[in-house]
Parts: sequence; structure tokens; C-alpha cells
Amino acid sequence: MQNRADSERIKSYYWNEGYELTNKLEEADLVVINTCVIRESAENRAYGLINQLKVKSYKLKVVVTGCLVGTAIRQKKIRALKAKFPEVNEFLPITKFDYPNPPLRDKTKAAMIPISSGCNHFCSYCIVPFARGQEISRDIEGILKEVDWAIKDGFKEVVLIGQSVNSYNDGKFFELLEKVAKKPLEKVSFISSNPWDFSDELIKVIAKYKNIDRLIHLPIQSGDDEILKKMNRGYTRAFYLKLVDKIKKEIEGVRISTDIIVGFPGEDEKAFQNTVKLCEKVNFDIAYINKYSPRRGTVSAKIYADDVPMAEKKRRWMVLEKLVNEKELL
Repeated sequence: MQNRADSERIKSYYWNEGYELTNKLEEADLVVINTCVIRESAENRAYGLINQLKVKSYKLKVVVTGCLVGTAIRQKKIRALKAKFPEVNEFLPITKFDYPNPPLRDKTKAAMIPISSGCNHFCSYCIVPFARGQEISRDIEGILKEVDWAIKDGFKEVVLIGQSVNSYNDGKFFELLEKVAKKPLEKVSFISSNPWDFSDELIKVIAKYKNIDRLIHLPIQSGDDEILKKMNRGYTRAFYLKLVDKIKKEIEGVRISTDIIVGFPGEDEKAFQNTVKLCEKVNFDIAYINKYSPRRGTVSAKIYADDVPMAEKKRRWMVLEKLVNEKELL
């Protein structure tokens, strides 16, 4: 979602520079590649696309932006990136495309509105802090102005997005959420929230405003304390269960979705079963389940052996998929 919102902002930037959109490469004067590096496969696709443009005979100005550029800048490897792809005219940080103009939004049901960028939490498996830097919150006036732009454009739903939205402005996300919920909107959603900053004030605001989405995304990643510690998630199984219990008691009709990683280094069968038992206890509505793969540049890839066989990761994935996402089919 963050990349999609960034792409809408990039389109607006170049539109205001006098460019027009085209879906035909042979008609283009400029191609902007907005990169993602969350997974190495995504980074490799970006390299492939740049190489594909190189072998074409189109006379294009090529601009590369997004996480690939952010990572290279922070790792002081931007010169090496430029040397590797001399055909690229500009490597621009995503901060180049800031917020002075309304985004050129796709005709989707909900308007994606970033409220922060970057992350301070450094989960051991995640590249985001290295790609996007430390967490920076947008000013509340700018966010509310963007909400008003979206309403003026006919949107009745907005999604507030950030790597950890409830960290917004040192834990004052509940204040922003209340201001947005007071706008003439049918639905206000937010993603992603994390357990460590899900405050009592936030729970009260969600309970108070009926137009705030009752599906709350609350990543757990693992139901085992030792694995959570290795992931550097900063909470325990008991803390998470207590928080979910409080949310369910205070917010009528609430549903919980989550993220889970199976096969993290050191996850034996006992640790996996702790995740299974947690899923049974919480009764998640949706779980986005990922099979662990080492991401070059992250702490977990540097210090932990990828010691769970892929066949076992697939089995664990299927167990949770059937338990959570296919339970209505059973």
C-alpha cells in the first residue's frame, strides 16, 4: 500500500511538471521505476526491468526511485548503483516527491493516505528501516488536507498507512484517527498497527466512532516467546493475548487479522505449535502467512542459520492456512 500511495504521488509530481500518462512504452519520453526491496525477488525484478529498458531502442529518460535508492543512499552505495546502471538518468530518493499537491489517485474504492514513513523498530527479519530510514511522522494539518482532497474527489473511504501507524507522533495516533473519523467518510481504516503502541486511548476512539473499520490488522508473527525475542518484536505472547482480549471486550463487532511467519530460524515443532494454539485462541478472521526466507542486509540473515527445511515451512504454512483462512470451508 505504501508503494502504491508513493506511485500516486510520483504521478502527480510529473503531471505538474507537464507530463501526461501513457500506457504505451513506445510513446513515453520518461519512465519512472518505483522500486520495492522488501523481498530480494522484488529487488531483482527492479534490476530486470532496468535491464529490459536498456536493451530496447526507445529514447527514454529513465528515473529510478523508491526503496532501492533509499537503501543505496543509507548504505553509501549510490555511486556503485549509478555505475551499475549508467543508462539510468536519475536516481531520486522518494522524499523528492513530497506532499504539496493532491496525489494523482487510481480509481480505487479507498484513498491511501500515508501518515508516516520509515520505521524505528528494527525487527530482525525486516529491511524497511534500512530502505526507508527512521520513522518520520507527517504533520497533522497536511494529512487532514489530503483527507479533504480525497473527499472532494469523491472518495468515501480512506486508509491511513504507515509501517507502524500507531507509533504516529509519539503515540498520538488516536488524536489523528479521531479527527479523520469526524470527517464525512463512510469508512476509515488503518494499516499496519503493532501491539507495542496499541494504547487504551486508541481502543476508546475506535469504539466511539462507527465509521472506523472493525477489522483491525494486528501482526503477531509468532506465538512463541523465544521466536518473538529472536525476531526483536518487543512483546510476549501473554502481552498480545491480553491486548486482543481488551480490544474484543471494548470494541463491539471487532475482527482481528494478522501476519505470521513460519519457519523462522530456530522454530522447532514446539514453537510452531505455540503459534497454532495462539491462532486457535484468538480466532483470527484473516492471517497473511509467509514462509521465512533470509533477506540479505537484515539481522536475521546475518546471525541465524536458515535451519527449517522448505518442505517443513510449506507444511506449517498449510496447517495455519487451513486453520485460519479456510476454516469456513471445513
